[in-house]
Amino acid sequence: MKITPENRPQVIFLDAVGTLFGVKGSVGEIYGNLARSFGVTADPQVLDRAFFQSFRQATPMAFPEVEPEEVPYCEYVWWEAIAIQTFQQARVFDHFTDFPAFFAALYQHFTTAEPWFVYPDIVKTLATWKQQGIELGVLSNFDSRLHQVLPVLGLAEFFTSVTVSTEVGAAKPDAQIFHAALAKHHCQPHQAWHIGDSQREDYEGAKAVGLKAILLKR
Repeated sequence: MKITPENRPQVIFLDAVGTLFGVKGSVGEIYGNLARSFGVTADPQVLDRAFFQSFRQATPMAFPEVEPEEVPYCEYVWWEAIAIQTFQQARVFDHFTDFPAFFAALYQHFTTAEPWFVYPDIVKTLATWKQQGIELGVLSNFDSRLHQVLPVLGLAEFFTSVTVSTEVGAAKPDAQIFHAALAKHHCQPHQAWHIGDSQREDYEGAKAVGLKAILLKR
């Protein structure tokens, strides 16, 4: 959408995975490649299907009753449960001699640039908006590793705020996470846009709060 003086927002929020950056290849390929280094062979396509089934069935990644210092541990346990279910459904979980060591390596891997790629339109677009004086924020149902991922992908410099569900205690489409992001910019909903690739979490969630919602179809 073209920005004009009439529709210029104070802030534009963007989702992270699927909007700013994506997974190289597939999750199943990444899981499978690392599993091989631990002596376990599994079909990447089977792992991919199992991962997304486990991911969809999981509870939202938000921990409303947890103290801030406990959030990283809760995130780790949340993702470990999905990884366990993924390899169990692929019928290779019992092939690991030390699954905790494998998962520790897997979890760390996703803090690096290696498994990610930035969509080719992103840097130019963010730079243009920043030059126009528009504030930018990331608003994501990711976890606190996002604070490590954005710098290694060369994206951190564009954003003045990063709001993630695990730190807020609410996940999109819950209104609470949108209000938490807006508060960081002292901004009213009608002064903000939100761009994301999920119909329910991004588009419907933002629209319900009163932001200009834009659905991005990658």
